[in-house]
Amino acid sequence: FGEYKAYDQIDAAPEEKARGITISTAHVEYETPNRHYAHVDCPGHADYVKNMITGAAQMDGAILVVSAADGPMPQTREHILLARQVGVPSIVVFLNKVDQVDDAELLELVELEVRELLSKNEFPGDDIPIIKGSALAALEDSDKKIGEDAIRELMEAVDAYIPTPERPIDQPFLMPIEDVFSISGRGTVVTG
Repeated sequence: FGEYKAYDQIDAAPEEKARGITISTAHVEYETPNRHYAHVDCPGHADYVKNMITGAAQMDGAILVVSAADGPMPQTREHILLARQVGVPSIVVFLNKVDQVDDAELLELVELEVRELLSKNEFPGDDIPIIKGSALAALEDSDKKIGEDAIRELMEAVDAYIPTPERPIDQPFLMPIEDVFSISGRGTVVTG
């Protein structure tokens, strides 16, 4: 799929590592046989929603990761709502941590709850692909079916469900601006 990047290298800032959460958006690139992806890891923690909005505004599609063990959390609802508000056109869901759930009915219930949340926020909840797996099993190479195979199934769903965006290359360049800094000796620096 692409170059391996250790999980602890995605959240690179010292505070992110210390707290075990994503604060700033992180960009990771990889590809499938069909497409090249620039993956934006957005913060899920409620205190960093502004950073999530900045990352989401650039997205052509999203992978919503929901814990199968916990079900949708308040941040899950916020992420779906924000995805709708900033215009993310398509979502694919990955139900993570299925290795922690022994009851098939409970998994079905979590899936149903996610579909209802998506529909409530004007996404086609009944049609959105939901892939079940375990990111930990994939990282540890401990259970191929819910690990590597599930990740491959997820990326196949992303390739198939999220349309290839049209890029208006004949028009002027536009870049979303996140912040502007004045640095002495350098001038104005714009980030986005």
